[in-house]
Amino acid sequence: MANTQRYFIELSYDGTRYHGWQVQPNAITVQELLDKALTTLLRQPVETVGCGRTDTGVHATQFFAHFEAPRPPEGGAEDALQKFPLQGVRGLNALLPHDIAIKRIFAVDDEMHARFSATQRSYEYRIHFQKDPFLHNRSWLQRDKPDIELMNQAAAIIMEYSDFSCFSKSNTQVFTNNCKIVNARWEQTLNGIVFKISADRFLRNMVRAIVGTLMMVGKGEIAPQEVRKIIESKNRSNAGTSVPACGLYLTEVKY
Repeated sequence: MANTQRYFIELSYDGTRYHGWQVQPNAITVQELLDKALTTLLRQPVETVGCGRTDTGVHATQFFAHFEAPRPPEGGAEDALQKFPLQGVRGLNALLPHDIAIKRIFAVDDEMHARFSATQRSYEYRIHFQKDPFLHNRSWLQRDKPDIELMNQAAAIIMEYSDFSCFSKSNTQVFTNNCKIVNARWEQTLNGIVFKISADRFLRNMVRAIVGTLMMVGKGEIAPQEVRKIIESKNRSNAGTSVPACGLYLTEVKY
């Protein structure tokens, strides 16, 4: 609209205390708190649109949302909107709790959409093997180390496919279960291992189901090649159990 300006907000958050990103009744979410903070700062109702929806307990080191605000009148007195992206970061961070951080705010064209304009998203799933109070709720503690080489063989097989119905949460209303995965690999870290995956889009619960399946491979419960049968079955019950949300991070969104 001609009399409004669209803004993008880049933020990060620890999802431990929240029931995901998206506003929902009777549960506290990141979007709810961000909308309230923006409404307070700009003194008018604001509703954001997120780049996706993270589930309960899932974290984001990079997340984008957009919203509309009236354009400030030319030559008019400065107000909160005119000062907005410059002072908005500081103002929002003062209003938000410690586990939600605003990184930057910037004006974009009206056609830019936080969700639909995104071309690639990346996630990480983090696992550690020694009890660490500073990793509690931020990584998945496992007693035994899986075979990373076998898991990477299975991850390479996953990249050969595009229909991931077997890794999707049941009864989700999506047009297609096809995704284009461009990277899927396990890496060793100082305190454990991390699974990194990038794709044009993800299905609900997809990354956690993939990690659960790959962990079956790493523990020797199934062979890497058996992942082909799981994917081709298109049956969620054939894949591994979804791993806990605490180890999952949305790490990058590209436009």
